[in-house]
Amino acid sequence: MTLFSRKLFNDSLPPVVLKHQLYSLHSDKTSVDKQLNELRASGELLMFQLGFDSEAFALVFAEDYRAKVLQGEAGRETLETVEKFLDKLIPGCSDLSFNKEKMLKEFLFTDSEITRLVKSGVLTVRDAGSWWLSIPNSGKFIKYFIKGRKAVLGMVKKSRYGDILKTELEGCRTTSHVKFQMKYHVHDIVGAELVECIQTTSGTLLRYVDGNDN
Repeated sequence: MTLFSRKLFNDSLPPVVLKHQLYSLHSDKTSVDKQLNELRASGELLMFQLGFDSEAFALVFAEDYRAKVLQGEAGRETLETVEKFLDKLIPGCSDLSFNKEKMLKEFLFTDSEITRLVKSGVLTVRDAGSWWLSIPNSGKFIKYFIKGRKAVLGMVKKSRYGDILKTELEGCRTTSHVKFQMKYHVHDIVGAELVECIQTTSGTLLRYVDGNDN
C-alpha cells in the first residue's frame, strides 16, 4: 500500500494493491488467500474485480474506501444513497458483485437508488440485473497500471539475454509510460508470473517469459 502513488490521482483514490502482488512477497498463495479472506470476513478489507483481466483483483482497506468515496461524494445528490450502501457493505459484506434480488430484497434499495449507485461509481454494470462492486474514478489507475506493466516487461525483454537482476530493475529510472514506483510494478510482474524468478549468487534474476507482452 505504501508504494501506491496517491499524488498521481490528486489523492482521490484510496491506496490500491492487486492480490497477485502479495504473491511476490509470500510464495505460499494458499496462506495469502486465507489471510485475505479472514480480513474480508472481518470487514477490514474489500476486494474488487478489475475489468482488464479475470485474474486481477484489487484490494483496498475498507475504511480507506469509505473515506475516499465520501470525499468524492461531498455535495453531490447521490451522497445519501452512497452512505446507505457503505453502511450495508462495510460491516462484513465480502461480495464482489450483487444481483438485483440482493440489492432489492436484502439491501432494500429501489431501482432509482441502484441507478444513483452506478452513477456515483461504487457499482458498475456486470450484466443485466447484476453489478460489480467498484472503486470510483479507477479508470485512470487501470490505464496507468496496464501501460506501466507493458513498459516494465519491455525493459526486461530488451535487457541483455532477456533477463535482469531484480535490484537492478527496481533501480531503473522510470519512463513516461511508468507512472508508479518501479517496485510497485516489479511486485506485479513477479506475482502475476509474467517473469521467471531465478535465484543467483548476485540476487534474484528476472527472466522474460515469451508470450507475456500482450
